[in-house]
Formats: sequence, C-alpha cells, structure tokens
Amino acid sequence: MATRIQTDYYEILAVSRTATDQEIKSAYRKMALKHHPDRNPGNKEAEDRFKQAAEAYAVLSDPEKRRRYDTYGHAGLGAGGFGFDPTTFADFGDILGDFFGFGDLFGRRRGGPRRGQDLRYNLDLTFEEAAFGTETHIQIPRAESCVTCQGSGAAPGTSPTTCDACGGSGQVTFQQGFFSVARTCGRCRGTGRMVTSQCKDCRGQGQVATERKLQIKIPPGVDTGSQLRVAGEGEPGSAGGPPGDLYVVVRAEEHPVFRREGAMLFCEAPVSITQAALGATIEVPAVQGPPARLKVPEGTQDGTIFRLRGQGVPHLGAKGRGDLHVAVRVVVPTRLTAEQRRLLEQLAQTLPAPELSQKDRSFVDKVKDILS
Repeated sequence: MATRIQTDYYEILAVSRTATDQEIKSAYRKMALKHHPDRNPGNKEAEDRFKQAAEAYAVLSDPEKRRRYDTYGHAGLGAGGFGFDPTTFADFGDILGDFFGFGDLFGRRRGGPRRGQDLRYNLDLTFEEAAFGTETHIQIPRAESCVTCQGSGAAPGTSPTTCDACGGSGQVTFQQGFFSVARTCGRCRGTGRMVTSQCKDCRGQGQVATERKLQIKIPPGVDTGSQLRVAGEGEPGSAGGPPGDLYVVVRAEEHPVFRREGAMLFCEAPVSITQAALGATIEVPAVQGPPARLKVPEGTQDGTIFRLRGQGVPHLGAKGRGDLHVAVRVVVPTRLTAEQRRLLEQLAQTLPAPELSQKDRSFVDKVKDILS
C-alpha cells in the first residue's frame, strides 16, 4: 500500500520554526500566488505545491495545531494527518479571494441579508463651535426603502419570483481548477429574486432617493478630521439587512488669533520695551469669556512663553480644558519723538553693551564659515 510522503510544513513555506504568524502568512501568500492553478493551467506540479502550501498554512496558522505539530510532528495531527479540503477552509478564501477576482469563493452567499452602505457627510464648523460644541441640523441625501412596494421592487399586488438561473441562491457555481467557485448570479445580481412587474415609484429598485434631516450634537473638543458616528443613519440594508452608519467628518475653520493643537492653544502677546524691562500685567484675549490677565516679570526676553492653565480648549470626551501658551513679542518702536529719543539715548549711556552668549557665538561662527 502506497503511503504519502509527509514533507515538513516549515520547509514547504520556506520559513524557520520560530517564524511569526505574520511571516507564515506572508510566505503562504507568496507561494499561493506563484502556484495557483489559474496561473499554471495544466501544471500538475504547481497544483500539488499549491495544495501543500495551503495544508501547511492551515496547520501553522492555528496555534493549537502548530503546537501539536511542533511537539509530535505529523503524528500529533491525528491518525490520518491533517486532510486539507479547500472547499471548507474559510481562511484560504479570505486570503486569495480578492487576488483573482472571485470574492465569493467557497460558498459565501450573496442572496441573504446585506448591511447597507455607510455614508459620509463633511460638516464645516467655526473655530468656537468645534472647540466648545454645538447642535446643528444637516440634510443627508440617501436612498430609503420604497413605501409603495415596501422595498420589494414589485408593483403593488405582485411579488418577486425566484430566479430560475440560480434557484434563489444568488450564486452560480462552476469549476475553477481543482475546486468549485461560486459567482454572483448575473441575472438576478445576487438577490435570488426576479421582479417581473416593477414598482413605478422606485422602478424595481426597492429604494428611492430622498433627503433626511438630522439633528447632530457636536461634542466639545472636536477638530478638523474628527469623525462622529451616527448609528443606523446610512443606506438601508437589502433583504432585511441592517442599515449602514453615517459618519460626520468635521472641518473646523482657523482662528485669526489662536493656533490650536488638540486641547492646547497658542498665541502671541505684544509688549513694549519698558513693559518687558520693568515688568507689567497685560491682558491676553481668551477664546471664550473675558480676557485673561498675564503677569510679565521684569527682564522678560522676546520669545518667552508663559502658560495659562485651563484657558485652552475642552478635552474631547474628558473633563477639563487644555492650557493657553502665550509667547511674548517685544515690540520695538519705529517712530520716536525728539523727547523719546533723548531719553532713550540717556538710558543707553547707562546700560552695558550686551555680550554674546555661547549659543550666539556658535551662530556667528556658522555665519562666518558660510561667508568665508
């Protein structure tokens, strides 16, 4: 009695015994594509390699089967080894179905209930609406079930009939290499039903185009790119399937004063030379409410950043607000009166000349190198 030669599964996929799940999956994809019967018609060797790769992947991709195989070899998989049946191996179809254009491999039916399509709506908000939340109404163009025929597509008083091409399954089966392939029925388009007398309102589609008005609550803290999911407000399902969802995608306008990063805000506050030198308390505009007061200590340098806690934007989905970061900009006057010039000249005579810091010297040296 002839016996089957049992090749090592790791050797079949050309991976090490310590290969990760992703490495095993990638190796299987590569071999399956290379030796698939559609790419090698009539090649018995390629077909055998294709079957071996699928059998090896079926074992090594399953943690428990792989553990038994690593410990006991083929004997650990049962008396008859692991028999591979491509018509019942679901993951095989998931990996290869899209590569060869038949997503209905291994009997995945299309005639049953199907979930409706998701919808997307782009919503423009002001800076304040996105930061602090709002409620608004939107109009959603979408398809809804036809009231006249109650979604059947058939004229009132009639009913759809079973498709005679697929027998109501929504699929037709034919031989593809060494296994059977199911494709969507071209006559009924996968519904399994035929409408002989169409509903006039929906023209046999079972759905009509309409607009739905929805009230949307925007939570505080959203920003450009934020998505809000509204369950069940997408396209209706077919054959009794559930509806899809609506995704509201936010686009917030920019603010003329503040720059936003998440819950944090950034802005600049101008101060005079005397305010920076002597110190002062200035008002900083707030994104909401009265201006905030900021104490600028004496000797403040241009570019110094101060943080005002809790003056930013509310955290999305959490309590509290971010901080406001204020960068001080020392404003040098461009026009002086004669008296102002005289006073500044007197002050200049009492002040020592500023010295370059180590950082400044490094910058100067780089400039010299460029010019030399």
